[in-house]
Amino acid sequence: MPGPVGNDSLKRKRSKKASEKANKRAKAEASSSDEGDDAQAQILLLENEILESKKNYNNITALLELAQKESDDESATLALVSLCRVFLRLLASGGLARRNGQSEKEVVVVQWLRSRLGDYKQTILAALGRDESASTALTLAMRILQAEGQHLNDKEEYSFPRSFLREIIEVLVQHDLGDIRQEFCERFLGEYADIRFYTFKALQDILSADHPESPEEDLFDNVFDLLAFFEDVPDSTEDMGNFYMDPPKKKSHPVTSMNQQKKQAQEAWLALLNLGLNRDQRKKVLQIMTRSIAPWFTKPELLMDFLTDSYNSGGATSLLALSGVFYLIQERNLDYPSFYRKLYSLLDADILHSKHRSRFFRLLDTFLSSTHLPAVLVASFIKRITRLCLNAPPAAIVAVVPWVYNLFKKHPLCTFMMHRVPRTPEEKEILEGEGMADPFIADEEDPMETRAIDSCLWEVVQLQSHYHPNVATIAKIISEQFTKQTYNLEDFLDHSYSSLLDAELSKQVKKPPVVEFMIPKRVFLPQDPASEVEDSLLARLWDFQ
Repeated sequence: MPGPVGNDSLKRKRSKKASEKANKRAKAEASSSDEGDDAQAQILLLENEILESKKNYNNITALLELAQKESDDESATLALVSLCRVFLRLLASGGLARRNGQSEKEVVVVQWLRSRLGDYKQTILAALGRDESASTALTLAMRILQAEGQHLNDKEEYSFPRSFLREIIEVLVQHDLGDIRQEFCERFLGEYADIRFYTFKALQDILSADHPESPEEDLFDNVFDLLAFFEDVPDSTEDMGNFYMDPPKKKSHPVTSMNQQKKQAQEAWLALLNLGLNRDQRKKVLQIMTRSIAPWFTKPELLMDFLTDSYNSGGATSLLALSGVFYLIQERNLDYPSFYRKLYSLLDADILHSKHRSRFFRLLDTFLSSTHLPAVLVASFIKRITRLCLNAPPAAIVAVVPWVYNLFKKHPLCTFMMHRVPRTPEEKEILEGEGMADPFIADEEDPMETRAIDSCLWEVVQLQSHYHPNVATIAKIISEQFTKQTYNLEDFLDHSYSSLLDAELSKQVKKPPVVEFMIPKRVFLPQDPASEVEDSLLARLWDFQ
C-alpha cells in the first residue's frame, strides 16, 4: 500500500520546474544578447568590406535594409551610423564626384552610389521624425550635409546643398520635435552664418507651400521656435559667426553679406506673418517684435500694416503693439496722426488690472516725456488715469502716483490741476452752497477736448484716505512741496499684492498697537434684552430661529 507523498518531494519537483524556467530565461537572454552582438558584428563586417574593395559596394544596400527596419531600433541606429562613415569616406575620396576622363563603367558606379546616398538621406529624414532616434539622425544628417558641400561639387565654385537642408528643416517644423529644434538652433543655426542664411531661405519656401499634412497652428509654432531663437540680432559681418563649410572665395557672395542675411530673415518673418495669425499667435509675435524681429528688417516699414492693425484691434493686443509702433515712429518716421488718441483710448477700466501693466507704464512714460506736448493733452492722461485709480489695485496705484508726480515736474502748466482756488467771493459762495461740477468730460475720445486742464485732482485726495497705508502715504506726495526732482518709476512698477504684504510684514514694529475687542455672545440670534447690547445686522435682517 503506497504511503502518502511527503512535502519534500513536492518541493523538489517545484524547485526543479522553477530551475528549468530560470535556465530557459537565461538562455533566451543570452541568445538575445548574442543576437545583438552578432548584428553589430555583421554591420561592422559589411562596413569594412565596403571600404576594402569596390566589389563589395552592394553591401550598402544590405546596410540600408537594416537601417530601414523600425522593429529593431538598436540595429537600425548602428546601420545608420555605419553608413554615415561609409559615405563620408566615399565623399572625401571623391568616389561620388563626376570627373572628366571617367570611363562609362565608372560613371555608372558613381550614379549608383549617388542614388544610394539619396536613399540614405531619406532614411535619415525618416529617423529624424521619430523621437527615439531624432538626435542621432540630426547629427548624421548635418555631417552628410557638410561633406556634400565640401566634396560633391567642383571646389572652384561655392555650392551649398540647399535641397537637403530644406528637407531637414521641413521635418523639424512638421513634427513635434521641440527638443530637437532647440538642439538644431543651439548647435547649428546660432553658430554658423551659412546654415542661418539657407535656413531662412528654406523657411520661406516651406511657408509659401501648402501643407495639408501639418496643421497651420502647429506649423506656425514650430517655425516661430526657429525664428525667435535669436535674442540678439548680429549688427556686423564680424558678429555673423563661423561657416559650417568652406566659405565662398568671392567676397561679394550673398552668404557673406550681413545685409543679405537680414533680407532673408525679413522674408522668412513676412512669410510667417502672412499665414493669417489668430489672436494668441499675434500676441506671441508682438511680445518679441522690437527685440528679435524688427532688427532683422532692412525695411521695417514692411511691418507697418501688421503693427497698425494690431494697435487698432484693442485690448491686450494693442498694449503689446505699442512698442512696435513706437519703434517705427522713432526709427522710420512712421506717420500715425491719431497715435495719442488711440493711446488715450487704451486707458480703460482693465488697464490697471492687466498683467502687461508694467510694460504699458514704461512705454507711456516714454510717450509723454517730451516737453513739446500740449499741456491739454498731458492733463487728459493725468486726469483719466487718476480717475481709474479709484477702482484700481494698490499695486497699480503706488506706481501711478509717482508717475503723475514726474509728469507735473516735466509739464509745469498742468500743476493748476493740483490746487484750484476760487478767485472771487461769488465763486466761493457757489462752491460752498452747491459744490463743484467737474468739467472733465470722461466720455470724450479726443484727449484734446476733454477739458481736463480745467478740472482738479480730487481723486488723489480720495486716495489719501485709502485703506492700504502704503497707498495713502504715497498719495500725500502730491499735496506736499515738490522738493524731489523725479521718482525712479522702476522702483514702483513691479509691485503686487504679495510684495506689498511682504513689505508690511517685514517692518519692525516699534510700539505694539493697542487692540481692544469684546467677544459677542450671540451673532445670529437676538441679544438678551437685559444685556442692553444692540442686535447684529444679521439678526435684524434674518430670522434664524
